[in-house]
Amino acid sequence: MGSTNEFYAGEEFNLDSKWLVDPKLLLVGPKIGEGAHAKVYEGKFKNQNVAIKIVHKGETPEEIAKAESRFVREVAMLSRVQHKNLVKFIGACKEPVMVVVTELLAGGTLKKYLVDIRPNCLDMKVAIGFALDIARAMECLHSHGIIHRDLKPENLLLTADRKNVKLADFGLAREETLTEMMTAETGTYRWMAPELYSTVTLRQGEKKHYNHKVDAYSFAIVLWELVHNKLPFEGMSNLQAAYAAAFKVNSYSIKESFTST
Repeated sequence: MGSTNEFYAGEEFNLDSKWLVDPKLLLVGPKIGEGAHAKVYEGKFKNQNVAIKIVHKGETPEEIAKAESRFVREVAMLSRVQHKNLVKFIGACKEPVMVVVTELLAGGTLKKYLVDIRPNCLDMKVAIGFALDIARAMECLHSHGIIHRDLKPENLLLTADRKNVKLADFGLAREETLTEMMTAETGTYRWMAPELYSTVTLRQGEKKHYNHKVDAYSFAIVLWELVHNKLPFEGMSNLQAAYAAAFKVNSYSIKESFTST
């Protein structure tokens, strides 16, 4: 396989043939997840249970270009980095649709698991075990110079026995050496570091500069959620949560400022 830099230089789909998946061999089943940029289905590949992520291509040339760029980045990183706490990459294809195939984690998302047991909390040993799994996954990515940028319970998948967690969804990941190419407002506000979305100090057209510490911030939010099993910034919209983190104000002040306008 070519280097990651080759992927970024021309955003070309230069995947090693061993990772190429024949779409005719994919059996797509029920939908198990949906995000802003893709839908995920349970499926089969060569009699193996898999998760099939079908990327939204978009309609305008700009949307199509962005979708293809995200797809190529995700495939490049999934095929390059392997770890027991990262979802296992099986393969991908770009035509007739952009598809990423990974192992199927039967335990579902950490988000769903936490919601299902509320208002109860996780056993502390379980919470710590999950936190360690997440930390190991992030350490692996960061050691390869990769920033995930979208760490949240929805992108953390549980094994069938619900004893371990694996990190998924590399659609927003970038190499740390390429932060000059990064733009603001990436990921999900409630778990995002303020430097990812705060554009107050940016001139028009200026790009964001940040590093792997944005993942450390998201990890801290997830860790709090594992311990308390509450939604971060509960009672606030995503925009209010972003405002609270960026300007370090309490929830009462935020609600007052938003309702008075």
